[in-house]
Amino acid sequence: MTHSNTFEEFPLRGLGGLFHPTYFPSISHYVAMAQSEKIVFEMEDNFQKQTNRNRTYIYSPNGIQLLNIPVKHSKQIHQKTKDIKIETDFDWQKQHFKSLEAAYRSSPFFEYFEDDIRPIFEKKHDFLMDLNFETMHFVSKCLRMKFEYKTTTEYFHDLDSNTILDYRILTDGKKDGSKFEPYTQVFGDKYGFLNNLSVLDLIFNEGKYALDYLKNQKLILK
Repeated sequence: MTHSNTFEEFPLRGLGGLFHPTYFPSISHYVAMAQSEKIVFEMEDNFQKQTNRNRTYIYSPNGIQLLNIPVKHSKQIHQKTKDIKIETDFDWQKQHFKSLEAAYRSSPFFEYFEDDIRPIFEKKHDFLMDLNFETMHFVSKCLRMKFEYKTTTEYFHDLDSNTILDYRILTDGKKDGSKFEPYTQVFGDKYGFLNNLSVLDLIFNEGKYALDYLKNQKLILK
């Protein structure tokens, strides 16, 4: 599927969707996943820096905050995302969890999910892809959403949009023009509503209502 410079509204219910596995995915990712009949994850792409493959955004006491996973550099020009290893010389896990605590400790549902999310930041992963899948399993459990999916065995530049929609573009936030309905955020009185953060922001603020929210939003892709 190719994208022009025009805006297209999604989703088209009943279709499958192709996604990149990302780190605590954006709300856009889960809007598309919650409204897709089938979910397929891309396993054969080349890693690209400065994308949500190894980063996510949260609402901190100082506004929007990037959480970035350091990855090991390779001499290879093109390295597949599934082969990317996490850099273990930095204690990024402790930093990320402390940032989540500072951002969401006073949210309505952080304590409810805290015991389940904490082990993710205590377990050592070698590969980024394994960590990303663990975060998505956690999120789907919080949403009480079935997490059944298939994975690709080869890379396709273009897809048949009659059978599957290409949501891989969501990994690059700059190409995602979606504007979602506001919900209550912890620091909203200070900075206003911040759109399309990590789905964790929605979960910690909306709890059991998060899945209904996702099912009722629309995506706008360039």
